[in-house]
Amino acid sequence: MVLDKINCPDDVKKLTFDEMKNLASEMREAMIKKVDVTSGHMGPNLGIVEATIALHYVFNSPYDKIVYDVSHQSYPHKLLTGRKEGFLNPELYLKYAGYTAPEESEHDVFKVGHTSTSISLATGLAKARDLKGEKHNVIALIGDGSMSGGEALEGLNNASVLNSNMIIIFNDNQMSIAENHGGLYTNFKLLRDTKGKAELNIFKSLGFEYHYLEDGNDVEQLVELFKKVKDTNKPTILHIKTIKGLGLKLAEEYKELYHYIFPGMAQKLPDMDYEDNWTLIRDYIKKATKKDKTINLVSAGTPGATGFDEEFRKSLGSQYTDVGIAEQHAIGYISGMAVGGAKPVYAVLSSFIQRTYDQLSQDLALNNAPATILVAWAGISNGDATHLGTFDIPLISNIPNIVYLAPTTREEMFKMLDYAINQNEHPVAIRIPLVTLKETGIEDRTDYSILNKYKLIKQGKDVAIIAAGDFYELGIEVYKKLKEKGLDSTLINPCYLTGLDTNMLESLKNNHKVVITLENGELDGGFGEKITRFYGNSDIKVLNFGSTKEFTDRIPLNELYEKYHLTPDLIVQDVMNIISEKAAL
Repeated sequence: MVLDKINCPDDVKKLTFDEMKNLASEMREAMIKKVDVTSGHMGPNLGIVEATIALHYVFNSPYDKIVYDVSHQSYPHKLLTGRKEGFLNPELYLKYAGYTAPEESEHDVFKVGHTSTSISLATGLAKARDLKGEKHNVIALIGDGSMSGGEALEGLNNASVLNSNMIIIFNDNQMSIAENHGGLYTNFKLLRDTKGKAELNIFKSLGFEYHYLEDGNDVEQLVELFKKVKDTNKPTILHIKTIKGLGLKLAEEYKELYHYIFPGMAQKLPDMDYEDNWTLIRDYIKKATKKDKTINLVSAGTPGATGFDEEFRKSLGSQYTDVGIAEQHAIGYISGMAVGGAKPVYAVLSSFIQRTYDQLSQDLALNNAPATILVAWAGISNGDATHLGTFDIPLISNIPNIVYLAPTTREEMFKMLDYAINQNEHPVAIRIPLVTLKETGIEDRTDYSILNKYKLIKQGKDVAIIAAGDFYELGIEVYKKLKEKGLDSTLINPCYLTGLDTNMLESLKNNHKVVITLENGELDGGFGEKITRFYGNSDIKVLNFGSTKEFTDRIPLNELYEKYHLTPDLIVQDVMNIISEKAAL
């Protein structure tokens, strides 16, 4: 095997072109086998293998700096930079992150997992190099729809006037995560159709030197192109046409589905007949759009992550908009629609809504635009550091005017959807948890327009449990265990993450000693701290349970729950300790 001889980039430089082609096949085989066990990004990595080999053949990492956008196409890079054991040894499959990580290797410059960042980061590196009088190459690799992101466009604008070495490789595989959307991609198609010769060229208009390569999976042509621009003294775009998923038939045929795969998918198509929160929301939206033509479902380039498959998207016609990977624009877009009298519903992952803070505050909340936001993948998880769903409660719940709701059941989720879409007074966000919500069979008759009115589920004394969203089930378990210890506690479903039911909280002062809050997210700035602040000048002791302010990285969920004291036994133990302390006073 050629891969056996590759332990660092210098080893790549010793290869013949025939050996490079064999190496590409071996790398694909290793990636497919590994990712089919662990899950991970399949399509983006398979399409960039030859370009990665050519990069390390021509350039001199880590002296030359290579910045990967999103870095979900960095598996081939890891195979060539001393980390192949993480792909060849099943016992070490989980050793390395799915994204670039400087703590792993000197060949990784940044730890990133969000889109459209590489050009900005690389432009900053290039400017630092120039200020220090250094001469190395700086290369940004970008693709998979990332060009539509606002930061990518801002980065292009700045990079084009750098007047020094700045090489941007545009990996054009004709796909975002799903299909491409937007006028930019019309120009990119024109450039592909004319093999880069069209007069209408957005890159040239910005001032870049431009090169096009029709076969971006031909390692010899890639090497020739990279050698041509190495050590350039001007900002340069290398537009390479590649095949996403190359080397795995299913990934080539089902490009959207195989962008990211779960175990076993390399062998066969997954069974798509299942029911979760998002399939239920999909059915709800389909019915709602038929009844009301002003409803518009919006995604920012990640429809598959929220279960919005191609058939469903097509069925909505003009009532579905994919704005491309441009979350900031998405918030401005739905704000404009809402003010204009339409009923936009924007589905976005918790870790991606972080990108929209200013738009949430200014475009949406300041204007009190009655748009609906569905926050997906929310909660503590075993995910990597770049895709954590724990920060959305502090982010959203502290902006004026926004109503942030947390359903505990399917019935509540649907009722909250009805309220959010049909009201015209506030922006409303609904936190959709990772776990599938249970169906109770009991109709939710709540009027959610009466803001911040909590639900008193069980009236007790001494201890009050305020359990938000999907942690309501944890609250029930804590309630039962406290009852076993002779405490008939109070159980509350707050429903709202953005406000306080001061009347209910005030009433607890009469016969309660301890109040505990349970939230599936970061405690600092979160829901529970609002409760703590309310009781700050009283005798009631408040315990907040949630996650610590930290970036976790692929830590098993049970370990996190133990660490954060988010198991029924540990919570009850903490409560009993407080009760004992208060009794001793």
